[in-house]
Amino acid sequence: MQVAIALFPRLTALDAIGPYEVLQRVPSLEPVFVGERRGEVRTENGFLGLTVDATFDEVQAPDVVLVPGGIGTRELLGDESFLDWVRRVHAGTRFTTSVCSGSLVLAAAGVLDGLTATGHWSVLDYLRALGAVPVTQRVVEHLPKRVITAAGVSAGIDMGIRLVELLVDDVAARAAQVFIEYDPQPPFDAGHPSKVSTTVMERVAEHLQVRA
Repeated sequence: MQVAIALFPRLTALDAIGPYEVLQRVPSLEPVFVGERRGEVRTENGFLGLTVDATFDEVQAPDVVLVPGGIGTRELLGDESFLDWVRRVHAGTRFTTSVCSGSLVLAAAGVLDGLTATGHWSVLDYLRALGAVPVTQRVVEHLPKRVITAAGVSAGIDMGIRLVELLVDDVAARAAQVFIEYDPQPPFDAGHPSKVSTTVMERVAEHLQVRA
């Protein structure tokens, strides 16, 4: 089964690489990094390069599509070439998925019209404006519609494990999870704005300004 992971300039690396690390552990799944043209794209801060191995024209019938997020998604909302590819391949996928602000792209393509969906906490209002119904769940599934969205960045790992369960079985999913030793025990319970102080959020804003 082919899993097409879309790459574009200024994506968030873990949005793509988190699910990839899960999915590539399963022999029956074949991840391929797709984009407008072959070659390197740089992630949102410019420090890291990822490689597009196949163009959108070369990947027309993937079993799974995954659209990561990042500041670069804002450019994609008006990119009809990218959106048209999402629409075309979604018609035949087993699952069309997103991580973080990648859900904005699915919404702009019409995939999330009227559906509950999630993304990074900072983009939920944008989701509403694009026709989706934003919720704060970690992973949101609409299995009859073949759509799954994940919240910010690290939530893509959770979604990747769930995808393995849906595509193969729960034993394969558990095997992938234990292989990557995904056993979260974070030093702080600070994974969402609702769990942190104003001081922490002020620091988040400072960091965002530096990286913008």
